[in-house]
Amino acid sequence: MAWHQRVIQIFKIRDLRTKILFVLGIFAIFRVMANIPMPGINAENLKDFFAQFQMFGLLNMFTGGALDNLSIVMLGLGPFITAIIIFQLLTMIFPQLNRMYKEEGEAGRQRFNQYCRIATVPLAALQGYGMLTLFQRQGVIESLSPTLLSTSILTIAAGALFLMWLGELISEKGIGNGVSLMIFAGIIADFPNNIRQMLVTWDPTRVPARANS
Repeated sequence: MAWHQRVIQIFKIRDLRTKILFVLGIFAIFRVMANIPMPGINAENLKDFFAQFQMFGLLNMFTGGALDNLSIVMLGLGPFITAIIIFQLLTMIFPQLNRMYKEEGEAGRQRFNQYCRIATVPLAALQGYGMLTLFQRQGVIESLSPTLLSTSILTIAAGALFLMWLGELISEKGIGNGVSLMIFAGIIADFPNNIRQMLVTWDPTRVPARANS
Protein backbone atom coordinates (compact mmCIF):
# COMPACT_ATOMS: atom_id res chain seq x y z
CA MET A 1 0.00 0.00 0.00
CA ALA A 2 1.39 3.41 -1.03
CA TRP A 3 2.01 6.03 1.65
CA HIS A 4 -0.77 8.32 0.42
CA GLN A 5 -3.24 5.44 0.58
CA ARG A 6 -2.20 4.80 4.18
CA VAL A 7 -2.79 8.45 5.02
CA ILE A 8 -6.26 8.23 3.48
CA GLN A 9 -7.01 5.10 5.51
CA ILE A 10 -5.87 6.83 8.70
CA PHE A 11 -8.12 9.83 8.07
CA LYS A 12 -11.08 7.53 7.54
CA ILE A 13 -10.87 6.60 11.22
CA ARG A 14 -12.86 9.35 12.91
CA ASP A 15 -11.20 9.27 16.33
CA LEU A 16 -7.71 9.21 14.86
CA ARG A 17 -8.57 11.97 12.39
CA THR A 18 -9.88 14.16 15.21
CA LYS A 19 -6.70 13.66 17.24
CA ILE A 20 -4.43 14.46 14.28
CA LEU A 21 -6.36 17.61 13.44
CA PHE A 22 -6.24 18.62 17.10
CA VAL A 23 -2.45 18.27 17.15
CA LEU A 24 -2.13 20.25 13.91
CA GLY A 25 -4.31 22.97 15.43
CA ILE A 26 -1.99 23.16 18.45
CA PHE A 27 1.00 23.43 16.10
CA ALA A 28 -0.72 26.32 14.29
CA ILE A 29 -1.21 28.16 17.60
CA PHE A 30 2.46 27.57 18.42
CA ARG A 31 3.55 29.04 15.07
CA VAL A 32 1.37 32.13 15.52
CA MET A 33 2.81 32.81 18.97
CA ALA A 34 6.37 32.25 17.72
CA ASN A 35 5.87 35.21 15.39
CA ILE A 36 4.61 37.69 18.01
CA PRO A 37 7.75 39.68 18.96
CA MET A 38 8.54 41.48 22.17
CA PRO A 39 8.50 45.30 21.88
CA GLY A 40 11.60 47.46 21.40
CA ILE A 41 13.68 45.08 19.25
CA ASN A 42 16.59 46.39 17.15
CA ALA A 43 16.37 44.13 14.09
CA GLU A 44 19.91 44.86 12.83
CA ASN A 45 21.52 44.21 16.22
CA LEU A 46 19.47 41.03 16.58
CA LYS A 47 20.74 39.78 13.22
CA ASP A 48 24.34 40.60 14.17
CA PHE A 49 23.88 38.87 17.53
CA PHE A 50 22.85 35.57 15.96
CA ALA A 51 25.68 35.85 13.43
CA GLN A 52 28.18 36.32 16.26
CA PHE A 53 26.81 33.74 18.70
CA GLN A 54 25.94 30.73 16.57
CA MET A 55 25.13 28.62 19.64
CA PHE A 56 21.91 30.58 19.93
CA GLY A 57 21.09 29.50 16.39
CA LEU A 58 20.87 25.93 17.68
CA LEU A 59 18.60 27.03 20.53
CA ASN A 60 16.53 28.95 18.02
CA MET A 61 16.01 25.78 15.99
CA PHE A 62 14.47 24.01 18.99
CA THR A 63 12.10 26.92 19.60
CA GLY A 64 10.86 26.94 16.01
CA GLY A 65 12.33 30.37 15.28
CA ALA A 66 10.74 31.94 18.36
CA LEU A 67 14.12 33.01 19.75
CA ASP A 68 15.22 34.48 16.42
CA ASN A 69 12.08 36.65 16.49
CA LEU A 70 12.43 37.38 20.22
CA SER A 71 8.82 36.33 20.47
CA ILE A 72 6.73 35.96 23.60
CA VAL A 73 7.50 32.21 23.52
CA MET A 74 11.25 32.68 22.98
CA LEU A 75 12.07 30.21 25.77
CA GLY A 76 10.14 27.42 24.09
CA LEU A 77 9.76 24.40 26.37
CA GLY A 78 13.21 24.98 27.86
CA PRO A 79 12.08 25.81 31.42
CA PHE A 80 9.78 22.77 31.60
CA ILE A 81 12.47 20.44 30.25
CA THR A 82 14.96 21.92 32.72
CA ALA A 83 12.53 21.26 35.58
CA ILE A 84 12.08 17.64 34.47
CA ILE A 85 15.86 17.12 34.32
CA ILE A 86 16.35 18.66 37.77
CA PHE A 87 13.71 16.44 39.37
CA GLN A 88 15.04 13.36 37.60
CA LEU A 89 18.43 14.10 39.17
CA LEU A 90 16.80 14.71 42.54
CA THR A 91 15.36 11.18 42.49
CA MET A 92 18.95 9.94 42.89
CA ILE A 93 19.42 12.11 46.00
CA PHE A 94 16.06 11.82 47.75
CA PRO A 95 14.78 8.22 48.17
CA GLN A 96 11.25 9.41 48.92
CA LEU A 97 11.06 11.23 45.59
CA ASN A 98 12.47 8.17 43.83
CA ARG A 99 9.85 5.90 45.41
CA MET A 100 7.07 8.30 44.47
CA TYR A 101 8.18 8.32 40.83
CA LYS A 102 8.97 4.62 40.41
CA GLU A 103 6.84 2.73 42.91
CA GLU A 104 3.59 4.67 43.38
CA GLY A 105 2.29 4.05 39.88
CA GLU A 106 0.31 6.58 37.89
CA ALA A 107 -0.62 8.63 40.97
CA GLY A 108 3.05 9.02 41.89
CA ARG A 109 4.02 10.07 38.37
CA GLN A 110 1.22 12.63 38.32
CA ARG A 111 2.50 14.15 41.57
CA PHE A 112 6.02 14.14 40.14
CA ASN A 113 4.83 15.94 37.01
CA GLN A 114 2.97 18.45 39.16
CA TYR A 115 6.20 19.27 40.99
CA CYS A 116 7.87 19.78 37.60
CA ARG A 117 5.10 22.16 36.53
CA ILE A 118 5.45 24.19 39.72
CA ALA A 119 9.23 24.39 39.32
CA THR A 120 8.77 25.58 35.74
CA VAL A 121 7.34 28.91 36.97
CA PRO A 122 10.48 30.26 38.73
CA LEU A 123 12.74 28.68 36.11
CA ALA A 124 10.87 30.46 33.32
CA ALA A 125 11.13 33.76 35.18
CA LEU A 126 14.87 33.30 35.79
CA GLN A 127 15.58 32.29 32.20
CA GLY A 128 13.45 35.16 30.92
CA TYR A 129 15.37 37.62 33.09
CA GLY A 130 18.67 36.18 31.88
CA MET A 131 17.66 36.45 28.22
CA LEU A 132 16.41 40.02 28.57
CA THR A 133 19.55 41.09 30.43
CA LEU A 134 21.77 39.53 27.76
CA PHE A 135 19.87 41.13 24.90
CA GLN A 136 19.90 44.53 26.62
CA ARG A 137 23.69 44.38 27.04
CA GLN A 138 24.10 43.42 23.39
CA GLY A 139 21.89 46.30 22.26
CA VAL A 140 19.31 43.94 20.76
CA ILE A 141 16.50 45.49 22.80
CA GLU A 142 16.25 48.95 24.27
CA SER A 143 16.96 49.59 27.94
CA LEU A 144 13.95 48.57 30.00
CA SER A 145 12.62 50.35 33.05
CA PRO A 146 12.04 48.18 36.15
CA THR A 147 8.30 48.14 35.45
CA LEU A 148 8.71 47.21 31.79
CA LEU A 149 11.37 44.64 32.67
CA SER A 150 9.02 42.98 35.18
CA THR A 151 6.19 43.00 32.65
CA SER A 152 8.44 41.48 29.98
CA ILE A 153 9.61 38.74 32.34
CA LEU A 154 6.01 37.89 33.23
CA THR A 155 5.10 37.81 29.53
CA ILE A 156 7.98 35.50 28.62
CA ALA A 157 7.30 33.22 31.60
CA ALA A 158 3.60 33.09 30.70
CA GLY A 159 4.55 32.16 27.14
CA ALA A 160 6.68 29.25 28.37
CA LEU A 161 3.89 28.06 30.67
CA PHE A 162 1.38 28.32 27.83
CA LEU A 163 3.56 26.11 25.62
CA MET A 164 3.87 23.61 28.47
CA TRP A 165 0.07 23.54 28.71
CA LEU A 166 -0.26 23.03 24.95
CA GLY A 167 2.17 20.12 25.15
CA GLU A 168 0.12 18.52 27.91
CA LEU A 169 -3.06 19.01 25.88
CA ILE A 170 -1.46 17.05 23.04
CA SER A 171 -0.52 14.25 25.46
CA GLU A 172 -4.07 14.12 26.85
CA LYS A 173 -6.21 14.64 23.73
CA GLY A 174 -3.89 14.13 20.79
CA ILE A 175 -1.33 11.56 19.74
CA GLY A 176 2.02 10.80 21.32
CA ASN A 177 4.10 12.75 23.81
CA GLY A 178 3.14 16.41 23.65
CA VAL A 179 6.53 17.84 24.68
CA SER A 180 8.40 15.74 22.13
CA LEU A 181 5.96 16.66 19.37
CA MET A 182 6.19 20.37 20.19
CA ILE A 183 9.99 20.22 19.96
CA PHE A 184 9.72 18.28 16.70
CA ALA A 185 7.28 20.85 15.33
CA GLY A 186 9.69 23.64 16.21
CA ILE A 187 12.60 21.95 14.44
CA ILE A 188 10.55 21.20 11.32
CA ALA A 189 9.06 24.70 11.22
CA ASP A 190 12.48 26.37 11.23
CA PHE A 191 14.20 23.80 8.99
CA PRO A 192 13.61 25.67 5.68
CA ASN A 193 15.00 28.87 7.21
CA ASN A 194 18.08 27.01 8.44
CA ILE A 195 18.70 25.57 4.98
CA ARG A 196 18.27 29.00 3.40
CA GLN A 197 20.73 30.60 5.81
CA MET A 198 23.23 27.81 5.23
CA LEU A 199 23.07 28.35 1.46
CA VAL A 200 23.44 32.12 1.84
CA THR A 201 26.47 31.89 4.14
CA TRP A 202 28.15 28.91 2.44
CA ASP A 203 31.55 29.82 1.00
CA PRO A 204 32.93 27.20 -1.42
CA THR A 205 36.43 28.69 -1.15
CA ARG A 206 36.58 27.54 2.48
CA VAL A 207 36.08 23.89 1.54
CA PRO A 208 39.48 22.16 1.80
CA ALA A 209 40.81 20.90 -1.51
CA ARG A 210 41.19 17.16 -1.96
CA ALA A 211 44.76 16.02 -2.06
CA ASN A 212 45.95 14.72 -5.42
CA SER A 213 46.63 11.03 -5.38
